[in-house]
Amino acid sequence: MADAALEVRGLRKSYGELDAVRGIDLRVERGEVFALLGPNGAGKTTTVEILEGHRDRSAGEVSVLGHDPGRNERAFKERVGIVLQQTGVDLYLTVREVVEMIAGYYPAPRDVDEVIALAGLTEQRDQRVKTLSGGQRRRVDLAVALAGDPELLFLDEPTTGFDPSARRQAWETVRGLTALGKTIFLTTHFMDEAQALADRLAIIADGVIVASGTASELIGATSTTSRIRFGLPDGTAPPEGLGARRDGGGWEIETDEPTRAAHELTGWALQTGATLIDLEISRRSLEDVYLQLTADAEAAE
Repeated sequence: MADAALEVRGLRKSYGELDAVRGIDLRVERGEVFALLGPNGAGKTTTVEILEGHRDRSAGEVSVLGHDPGRNERAFKERVGIVLQQTGVDLYLTVREVVEMIAGYYPAPRDVDEVIALAGLTEQRDQRVKTLSGGQRRRVDLAVALAGDPELLFLDEPTTGFDPSARRQAWETVRGLTALGKTIFLTTHFMDEAQALADRLAIIADGVIVASGTASELIGATSTTSRIRFGLPDGTAPPEGLGARRDGGGWEIETDEPTRAAHELTGWALQTGATLIDLEISRRSLEDVYLQLTADAEAAE
């Protein structure tokens, strides 16, 4: 287990008669971004807190950077950084003062100015935390997690409250961290974030892992169906032979042969002079797969 950044075998956590985590296995390689996805109440937070050393497990083996996090060892804490959903820092300190204070707790911290730059806060370094926007305060949380130059970062919903531009910037920051050799364990409710950042991911539902692999593997394993969406001018409808059905104000074709179906659709449009409005061809998304798998797990339970 020591070769992996993180490995879990048969992890269980019970609260009385409630089994929150029911025997899961996970492995995260060094230098990769791994995302754990799941609905509220699925056991995701419990699992992450056990990995971070904040909660005891009921059974199973856990190795994080070669340590058992349940032992609460200082050597383990020095190698791990954590971005919680909410982090309490002194609002009256400047960004630089906060990072300097946290860096002082570690034996070999990263350069303070470099940490601030990695978090995208160079222009705000001398501002008090209380004057920052919500997105900027979230960057302070990241800077705090990076101060000790950790090998492994736990990022818990890191872009909650970010506007689209700030989210994209945060993604670039995460990619920059992997370029530095960091391992990242990510939890998020944003499927596009998981798909954009994670090398591999796992979906947990009702305390068990229901699927794991790359986003492409998960999408391909559940369905090969593609969707063709398009609109038509008022009074125009596609022929029944195309298998199109109404989708809101437009039309949709579901097919396992998107090339053939698109050829037939565009051929009909050219032949009849019909205008295809906002033609779009797409495969199932990670969000589609996530919703299907978690719904199936809930139905089974």
